[in-house]
Amino acid sequence: MLPILALHGPTASGKSTLAVEIALALAERGQPAEIVNADSMLVYRGMDIGTAKPTLAQRRGVRHHLIDVMSVTESATVADFQERAREAIAQCRARGVLPIVAGGSALYMRAILDHFEFPGTDAAVRARWESELERLGPEALHAVLAGRAPATAAEILPGNGRRTVRALEVLELTGGHRPTLPAWSYALDGVESVGLELDRPTMDARIAARVEAMWEAGLVDEVRALDARGLRRGVTASKAIGYRQVLDYLDGQCSEAEAREATVAGTKRFARRQLSWFRRDHRIVWHPAGSSGLADAIAARSLGGPASVGTQLRPPPVTRQTDPATPPTPPRTVRSR
Repeated sequence: MLPILALHGPTASGKSTLAVEIALALAERGQPAEIVNADSMLVYRGMDIGTAKPTLAQRRGVRHHLIDVMSVTESATVADFQERAREAIAQCRARGVLPIVAGGSALYMRAILDHFEFPGTDAAVRARWESELERLGPEALHAVLAGRAPATAAEILPGNGRRTVRALEVLELTGGHRPTLPAWSYALDGVESVGLELDRPTMDARIAARVEAMWEAGLVDEVRALDARGLRRGVTASKAIGYRQVLDYLDGQCSEAEAREATVAGTKRFARRQLSWFRRDHRIVWHPAGSSGLADAIAARSLGGPASVGTQLRPPPVTRQTDPATPPTPPRTVRSR
């Protein structure tokens, strides 16, 4: 069976570009490959600039799955994303195409690749807690969760209203909420995980340059147009880093410069949490981002050939919990990619 190549790394590490280069390198070796997007924000039509969505030119003829498949007014759940991504992976393999899963947070990557089941949902219960979020604000609602399930609340940032709502929904439906993830165990056969790592100063500089480029490319106008199409009604899309800051600017809650600075700061925080979480996964083989010849080496290894590029990095030791199979819940904050 064809392997599944999973490409991990923080924002601005070059995953999208490398995924395309690997696909082209595989094609040169006679093995078709396609990319399965694992970034929850790339599914939204019209959210292009603020998500750093690869343009058609940047995709270089490589087919990408799960891009531009939803309206900004729709809510994207991890469970739905899991189903869509696994279906795309299965279809690729059935056609003799090697799937490359790229982009996305640790939560979405694990949901796609690992044994990962989700509690049920109830629209009425969810709607009630979403109304409470609107009425109280994320920090106050987080305090409500802390009073009911302190261990769960400790794993969720107070400002992450969407995750707080979900935790309260699950708590009400099941009587409990597990703040940890399942064991590190692939649900799909043949997964090969590769990670891109870069030092913090380089990562921060890339993020700052990327946000500046987004502003110059017209992010404010993009958000203004999406606002007219119902962006604020989208529980998921409207919370993306960059988009929510511009909405604040359009509402007069901050200056444009402050919105831009908040976008940079929020993206940096998210990228650091991403990298910290990915480094907990012992299955990932690490390479310095931007290593020369990396795409060819990964392609060769995926097909069983020799590969030696750069220095493979290993994650630093991580302090284990009592049960090492259940690490703390990774950040799920949505962001500009």
